[in-house]
Amino acid sequence: MAQSPAKADSLPAQGRMVVVVGPSGAGKDSLMAYARHHFAGVTTAENRAVHFVQRVITRPADAGGEDHLPATPTQFDDMRAAGRFAIDWDAHGLSYGIPEEVHSWLSDGGVVIANGSRSVLPQFREVFPQLTVVNITARPEVLADRLEARGRESREDILQRLQRGSPDISGDYPVVTIDNSGALDEAGRHFVGAIEALLKA
Repeated sequence: MAQSPAKADSLPAQGRMVVVVGPSGAGKDSLMAYARHHFAGVTTAENRAVHFVQRVITRPADAGGEDHLPATPTQFDDMRAAGRFAIDWDAHGLSYGIPEEVHSWLSDGGVVIANGSRSVLPQFREVFPQLTVVNITARPEVLADRLEARGRESREDILQRLQRGSPDISGDYPVVTIDNSGALDEAGRHFVGAIEALLKA
């Protein structure tokens, strides 16, 4: 369940928050790594920095998946109580937090990119007035193959989950949809292009 965020009108709005969402197996982490590599050490002509958020998650550092900052549930609760998160939420038995330092990056006019969740986009919109959503998709059979390769679920369970569908993405913010069914380079170029367009906006 998502936590109550601060109101948008009390927070800086000069920069642009980019929230990357999509179903498991769509390749969000791979695309973010691709873009991070592309923008590493780059000074844009517009003199705006690109920042990639390292989320705090209540799972071990060696659990696989994205590069995150691990925290125990108690540590996470302490950070939440101390106001260390710009926004945080609970999902699938874990807690996720976006560090509050993103506000300083945004106030400097930066483009900030974070792995998010479709279910809490309304809360992101409250906290970050300048919000763009990047929706990563892939064909169902591609998602099934990737999830099966992880070895965490049977193919039957995976197909049943995929048949239930995904939440619709709607709201008063722009949405960029990128199909990552094929080669990573192709989808990666689209992602980089979307970020570059925001830098020039």
